[in-house]
Amino acid sequence: MQVFNCDQCGHLVFFDSVQCLHCGAALAFLPQSLEMVAMKPLDGGWWQRASPKDTGKAEIFRFCRNRTLYDSCNFTVVGGDAHAQCVSCRQTRWLPDLSDLSNLRRWKQIEAAKRHLYYCLARLGLQPGQGERAPQYDLLEEVPGQPPVMTGHASGTITLNVAEADDEERARRRLALNEPYRTLIGHLRHECGHFFWDLLVRDSAHLEGFRALFGDEREDYEQALQNYYAKQDKLVGWQEKFISSYAQSHPWEDWAETWAHYLHMVDLLETAASYQTHVTVPDPSQPHDQLVQDPFGTTPPDFNAMLEQWVPLTLLLNSLNRSLGHQDAYPFALSAGARRKLLWVHELLQQRLLQRQPQPLARSE
Repeated sequence: MQVFNCDQCGHLVFFDSVQCLHCGAALAFLPQSLEMVAMKPLDGGWWQRASPKDTGKAEIFRFCRNRTLYDSCNFTVVGGDAHAQCVSCRQTRWLPDLSDLSNLRRWKQIEAAKRHLYYCLARLGLQPGQGERAPQYDLLEEVPGQPPVMTGHASGTITLNVAEADDEERARRRLALNEPYRTLIGHLRHECGHFFWDLLVRDSAHLEGFRALFGDEREDYEQALQNYYAKQDKLVGWQEKFISSYAQSHPWEDWAETWAHYLHMVDLLETAASYQTHVTVPDPSQPHDQLVQDPFGTTPPDFNAMLEQWVPLTLLLNSLNRSLGHQDAYPFALSAGARRKLLWVHELLQQRLLQRQPQPLARSE
């Protein structure tokens, strides 16, 4: 995630900012153009850029209804759009009982993570175009006497147990499942991976390549998960082929774990690049200093170059965390097998981006 600057005073602001702390301008994020802008009010609840672009017309916007009602969103809705909610919030189909203040807090945290995911997917060219599907979200609470709410994906809908927004509950589940990493954004990145497998791989010419690398997804899924959890304490040697222990449970989970890690990678690299981060690995035998490059730059990113920056960057990140008494923020090591799968995801997305770019019109002779 990049950082932003107030377009009124130039002061540093962030993706979830609603007001510039330096000049006091009201801020909003424009999901259509991925811009953070200062806004000025108009009559009737409409808003306009405080510094309109020189395009010959001044666009008008509404704030997302969830900002007005709950102070929980900084995305806008463009004039002419009949939706009251922004493009991210309207993807949520089911909500927990928001009269419960604990649920209200959980929902706000989850929606913030969803907007973060929206941005990253948009930067990768994965937000839907006209007539294309987008993932839907059911954010559910557990009700006494009812079956437990399981986080997962089915037929384009991502279900998330809102208890995952509670740090103590997420930590309890992470320990119970022997996981090194468990976050809200991690959940969303993993589950959207299942959605994009359906969209990009399942019925495509890429399916056989997927099976050759990740395995045959026609293996019985439920039985595979049962086998994994039954043997979880005895599993060894997975590191050479998989990015996480859970990735070995089934090819679909291997894909989703790899997909989530690719989103981790591009997001963290973009953040580091926005701060113009230089990384020097303190190894006297191989001194190497490099400026972290934006993976969404003007030229298609080279995956090997991304990896060269990723490894020392995560070492720095983990070392900073340890200095503050925290666990490693990125508790993973990328084996050769995991890197091959990340490369496959990278090349799939780069190919899709090229296919979606407008082609120049042929000139008539």
